[in-house]
Amino acid sequence: MDTSAGHLIGYARVSTDDQEAQLQHDALTDAECARIFTDKASGKNTDRPELAAVLDYVRPGDTLCVWKLDRFARSLIDLVNTVDALAARGVGFRVLTGALASIHPYAPVHGRLMLQVVGAMAEFERSLIKDQTRAGLDAARAQGRTGGRPVVMDADKLAAAKARRAKGESATAVAKALEVSRATLYRALQKSK
Repeated sequence: MDTSAGHLIGYARVSTDDQEAQLQHDALTDAECARIFTDKASGKNTDRPELAAVLDYVRPGDTLCVWKLDRFARSLIDLVNTVDALAARGVGFRVLTGALASIHPYAPVHGRLMLQVVGAMAEFERSLIKDQTRAGLDAARAQGRTGGRPVVMDADKLAAAKARRAKGESATAVAKALEVSRATLYRALQKSK
Protein backbone atom coordinates (compact mmCIF):
# COMPACT_ATOMS: atom_id res chain seq x y z
CA MET A 1 0.00 0.00 0.00
CA ASP A 2 1.39 3.41 -0.94
CA THR A 3 1.28 5.92 1.92
CA SER A 4 2.83 8.74 -0.09
CA ALA A 5 -0.59 10.36 -0.66
CA GLY A 6 -1.13 10.79 3.07
CA HIS A 7 0.32 13.17 5.61
CA LEU A 8 2.81 12.81 8.40
CA ILE A 9 0.95 13.54 11.64
CA GLY A 10 3.03 14.06 14.78
CA TYR A 11 2.42 13.10 18.39
CA ALA A 12 4.51 14.44 21.28
CA ARG A 13 4.23 13.88 25.03
CA VAL A 14 5.89 15.30 28.12
CA SER A 15 5.27 13.88 31.57
CA THR A 16 4.55 17.06 33.53
CA ASP A 17 3.38 20.62 33.00
CA ASP A 18 6.90 21.80 33.93
CA GLN A 19 8.47 20.02 30.96
CA GLU A 20 8.59 21.42 27.45
CA ALA A 21 7.95 19.44 24.28
CA GLN A 22 10.03 21.82 22.13
CA LEU A 23 12.71 19.25 21.25
CA GLN A 24 10.02 16.82 20.10
CA HIS A 25 8.15 19.56 18.21
CA ASP A 26 11.35 20.64 16.44
CA ALA A 27 12.09 17.07 15.34
CA LEU A 28 8.50 16.49 14.21
CA THR A 29 8.47 19.81 12.34
CA ASP A 30 11.80 18.95 10.67
CA ALA A 31 10.23 15.64 9.59
CA GLU A 32 7.54 17.77 7.90
CA CYS A 33 4.58 16.71 10.03
CA ALA A 34 1.46 18.50 8.83
CA ARG A 35 0.01 18.67 12.34
CA ILE A 36 1.33 17.88 15.83
CA PHE A 37 -0.74 16.74 18.81
CA THR A 38 0.82 17.16 22.28
CA ASP A 39 -0.10 15.66 25.66
CA LYS A 40 1.20 16.78 29.03
CA ALA A 41 0.63 13.59 30.98
CA SER A 42 2.57 10.76 32.55
CA GLY A 43 3.13 7.74 30.34
CA LYS A 44 1.38 5.68 33.03
CA ASN A 45 -1.74 7.79 32.59
CA THR A 46 -4.37 6.12 30.42
CA ASP A 47 -6.21 9.43 29.98
CA ARG A 48 -4.21 11.11 27.23
CA PRO A 49 -6.71 13.23 25.30
CA GLU A 50 -4.31 14.30 22.55
CA LEU A 51 -3.30 10.69 21.86
CA ALA A 52 -6.99 9.81 21.51
CA ALA A 53 -7.42 12.85 19.25
CA VAL A 54 -4.50 11.96 16.96
CA LEU A 55 -5.63 8.34 16.70
CA ASP A 56 -9.07 9.60 15.67
CA TYR A 57 -7.59 12.20 13.31
CA VAL A 58 -5.29 10.02 11.18
CA ARG A 59 -6.71 8.68 7.93
CA PRO A 60 -5.70 5.85 5.58
CA GLY A 61 -2.45 6.81 3.86
CA ASP A 62 -1.29 8.99 6.77
CA THR A 63 1.70 8.09 8.91
CA LEU A 64 1.70 8.71 12.65
CA CYS A 65 5.11 10.04 13.62
CA VAL A 66 6.63 10.08 17.13
CA TRP A 67 9.98 11.28 18.40
CA LYS A 68 10.70 8.24 20.60
CA LEU A 69 8.75 5.11 21.50
CA ASP A 70 8.62 5.96 25.21
CA ARG A 71 6.75 9.17 24.34
CA PHE A 72 4.04 7.08 22.65
CA ALA A 73 3.27 3.78 24.36
CA ARG A 74 3.04 2.70 28.01
CA SER A 75 4.01 -0.91 27.40
CA LEU A 76 4.97 -3.36 24.69
CA ILE A 77 1.40 -4.67 24.53
CA ASP A 78 0.05 -1.13 24.24
CA LEU A 79 2.58 -0.37 21.47
CA VAL A 80 1.87 -3.50 19.43
CA ASN A 81 -1.92 -3.20 19.80
CA THR A 82 -1.90 0.47 18.77
CA VAL A 83 0.39 -0.04 15.79
CA ASP A 84 -1.68 -3.08 14.69
CA ALA A 85 -4.87 -0.99 14.95
CA LEU A 86 -3.24 1.76 12.87
CA ALA A 87 -2.07 -0.75 10.26
CA ALA A 88 -5.57 -2.23 10.03
CA ARG A 89 -6.80 1.27 9.16
CA GLY A 90 -4.06 1.78 6.56
CA VAL A 91 -2.07 4.20 8.74
CA GLY A 92 1.71 3.95 8.95
CA PHE A 93 3.87 4.44 12.03
CA ARG A 94 7.27 6.13 12.18
CA VAL A 95 9.73 6.71 15.02
CA LEU A 96 12.27 9.49 14.47
CA THR A 97 14.94 8.40 16.97
CA GLY A 98 16.29 5.02 17.96
CA ALA A 99 16.87 1.78 16.13
CA LEU A 100 13.33 1.45 14.80
CA ALA A 101 12.79 2.22 11.12
CA SER A 102 9.41 3.26 9.75
CA ILE A 103 6.66 0.68 10.09
CA HIS A 104 4.06 1.00 7.39
CA PRO A 105 0.74 -0.81 7.06
CA TYR A 106 1.33 -4.42 6.07
CA ALA A 107 4.98 -4.13 7.11
CA PRO A 108 7.16 -7.15 6.39
CA VAL A 109 7.69 -9.63 9.17
CA HIS A 110 11.16 -8.27 10.02
CA GLY A 111 9.66 -4.78 10.55
CA ARG A 112 7.13 -6.14 13.05
CA LEU A 113 9.86 -8.13 14.80
CA MET A 114 12.02 -5.03 15.08
CA LEU A 115 9.06 -3.07 16.48
CA GLN A 116 8.51 -5.70 19.16
CA VAL A 117 12.20 -5.97 20.06
CA VAL A 118 12.66 -2.20 20.33
CA GLY A 119 9.37 -1.88 22.23
CA ALA A 120 10.45 -4.57 24.69
CA MET A 121 13.78 -2.82 25.20
CA ALA A 122 12.03 0.53 25.86
CA GLU A 123 9.73 -1.13 28.41
CA PHE A 124 12.75 -2.82 30.04
CA GLU A 125 14.60 0.52 30.21
CA ARG A 126 11.59 2.21 31.89
CA SER A 127 11.46 -0.62 34.45
CA LEU A 128 15.18 -0.28 35.18
CA ILE A 129 14.90 3.48 35.68
CA LYS A 130 11.93 2.98 38.01
CA ASP A 131 13.79 0.32 40.03
CA GLN A 132 16.96 2.43 40.23
CA THR A 133 14.98 5.49 41.35
CA ARG A 134 13.23 3.46 44.06
CA ALA A 135 16.57 1.98 45.23
CA GLY A 136 18.15 5.45 45.35
CA LEU A 137 15.26 6.85 47.41
CA ASP A 138 15.43 3.87 49.80
CA ALA A 139 19.19 4.36 50.23
CA ALA A 140 18.72 8.09 50.89
CA ARG A 141 16.00 7.37 53.47
CA ALA A 142 18.28 4.83 55.18
CA GLN A 143 20.88 7.61 55.55
CA GLY A 144 18.27 9.96 57.00
CA ARG A 145 17.77 12.07 53.89
CA THR A 146 14.40 12.73 52.36
CA GLY A 147 13.56 14.13 48.98
CA GLY A 148 11.30 16.98 48.13
CA ARG A 149 11.43 20.68 48.71
CA PRO A 150 13.14 22.08 51.81
CA VAL A 151 10.89 23.07 54.70
CA VAL A 152 10.25 26.82 54.59
CA MET A 153 8.06 27.12 57.68
CA ASP A 154 10.08 25.61 60.51
CA ALA A 155 8.78 25.45 64.11
CA ASP A 156 10.13 28.93 64.98
CA LYS A 157 8.49 30.60 61.97
CA LEU A 158 5.25 28.76 62.64
CA ALA A 159 5.20 29.94 66.26
CA ALA A 160 5.92 33.51 65.14
CA ALA A 161 3.17 33.32 62.53
CA LYS A 162 0.62 32.08 65.07
CA ALA A 163 1.58 34.83 67.54
CA ARG A 164 1.35 37.56 64.90
CA ARG A 165 -2.00 36.28 63.60
CA ALA A 166 -3.32 36.11 67.19
CA LYS A 167 -2.44 39.81 67.54
CA GLY A 168 -4.58 40.51 64.47
CA GLU A 169 -1.89 41.03 61.82
CA SER A 170 -3.02 40.32 58.28
CA ALA A 171 -1.83 37.18 56.53
CA THR A 172 -0.10 39.36 53.93
CA ALA A 173 1.86 41.26 56.60
CA VAL A 174 2.82 38.05 58.44
CA ALA A 175 3.92 36.34 55.23
CA LYS A 176 6.01 39.35 54.24
CA ALA A 177 7.65 39.56 57.68
CA LEU A 178 8.53 35.85 57.61
CA GLU A 179 9.63 36.00 53.95
CA VAL A 180 7.24 33.30 52.79
CA SER A 181 4.30 33.33 50.41
CA ARG A 182 0.76 33.66 51.73
CA ALA A 183 -0.01 30.19 50.36
CA THR A 184 2.90 28.73 52.34
CA LEU A 185 1.71 30.54 55.46
CA TYR A 186 -1.87 29.30 55.05
CA ARG A 187 -0.71 25.70 54.42
CA ALA A 188 1.52 25.72 57.50
CA LEU A 189 -1.20 27.18 59.72
CA GLN A 190 -3.76 24.68 58.39
CA LYS A 191 -1.41 21.71 58.96
CA SER A 192 -0.71 22.77 62.54
CA LYS A 193 -4.40 22.72 63.56
